[in-house]
Amino acid sequence: MLIPVIIAGGNGSRLWPLSRSHYPKQLLRLNGDYSMLQNTLLRLPADLRAVRPIVVCNQEHRFLVAEQLNDINVDADILLEPCGRNTAPAVALAALQARQRETSAQIFICPADHAIRNPEALHNGIRRASLAAEEGLLVTFGIKPDRPETGYGYICMGEPRGEHHLIERFVEKPDAQTAQQFLDEGGYLWNSGMFLFRAERYLQELREHHPQMLAHCTHALLQGEADLDFVRLDETSFSRCEDLSIDYAIMEHTRDGAVVPVELCWNDLGSWLSLWDHLDKDKEGNHLKGDIIAHASYNNLALSDHRLVALLGVDDLIVVDTPDAILVAHKSQAQEVKRVTDTLKSRKRPETEDHRLVHRPWGKYDSVDKGTRYQVKHITVKPGEKLSVQMHHHRAEHWIVVSGTAKVTCGNNTFLVTENQSTFIPIGEVHSLENPGRIPLELIEVQSGTYLGEDDIIRISDRYHREDAAEKVAHLP
Repeated sequence: MLIPVIIAGGNGSRLWPLSRSHYPKQLLRLNGDYSMLQNTLLRLPADLRAVRPIVVCNQEHRFLVAEQLNDINVDADILLEPCGRNTAPAVALAALQARQRETSAQIFICPADHAIRNPEALHNGIRRASLAAEEGLLVTFGIKPDRPETGYGYICMGEPRGEHHLIERFVEKPDAQTAQQFLDEGGYLWNSGMFLFRAERYLQELREHHPQMLAHCTHALLQGEADLDFVRLDETSFSRCEDLSIDYAIMEHTRDGAVVPVELCWNDLGSWLSLWDHLDKDKEGNHLKGDIIAHASYNNLALSDHRLVALLGVDDLIVVDTPDAILVAHKSQAQEVKRVTDTLKSRKRPETEDHRLVHRPWGKYDSVDKGTRYQVKHITVKPGEKLSVQMHHHRAEHWIVVSGTAKVTCGNNTFLVTENQSTFIPIGEVHSLENPGRIPLELIEVQSGTYLGEDDIIRISDRYHREDAAEKVAHLP
């Protein structure tokens, strides 16, 4: 059995302001109708798509991941990392989970943020890698370089063995001169970050090189618990794992490493420049998405999802316009976007975490306007979904239904509010909101009070298990 494993952690800070920590790049639809996570699954060969995949993601993204998998009719084992610990522990969790299904299972490890234009070559590479994995090898996929790229690590190919090569050594991201030398010499491949091997072989290597990591991951999974469609790991055990990539932890030390060369038209979408490289362009070299006008402007990437953007006489720019933040950068600075997000974090700005449009398991809300003592939100509740039973110490709320029907509980009263009707939730009153209908519930919420932060939501009960209800009840006045 070959089981696909999708690594969907990470925050993608270099793709800010589109990528935020609570809605990261792998969940974005950057090119087409599907997110990068969805495309990663949809481009697998047909026989592999029929196997229930394992998805490893941050617990903060669990409902978004589950919703996107449901949209493409994929059922998966979703393992929730309580904190980020890089790819070596993530793959260990997946290997342990796969071994529970079948002791001889192979796993194909694929990050959720890659772009591949030639999936047939990937299918062929998976077949070749699976044959090598049967021999006990730990196989990585090497991309044949077409330019002297300084943003990727390299693999130096060693002795050929049929359709794969042994790995002679790994090379860190080189400078431009060294990258050109690699291209001229041949024998060097880009390190794609995709792997294929038997689950048990990886665990054997981990037992040899990082036994404590294996022990922590094993305990985290054994002490974890099922939560809806997810597996929650034991946070104490998992947080003790070293923060190591699979390359540093295993591949650079194993005596059984192999590489399968592939030509995938591949791109690791880790920055705005790599995204621009991947996207289609017009005759001026621009990729323009949204309501954008460009005149005498060349080789730009411009994205806007809500208002007009005009480019006039500018070249080689990245312009990304979102409702609450705008990025304007020269393409030569594409790798430095993280400096902006680091500054925002140091100033405790919320724009690194959430968009103005915030997704929740029950639906979404858009913060339309905000003042010192008021806030206006456009709330959408999916059919059959319900917000938590909650209260607020510092704000009252007015709800005006725009479309659909709301089932409202306020104190001891439960009633329906329909289109063009409204209701009022006083400060300190226990309340809940539910959509009992078959169409989305759209409403406008007007908050008023001395404090309007999201941490003034005191959840008493919640069907999505987002907080411990008993602890919240204990703090009620």
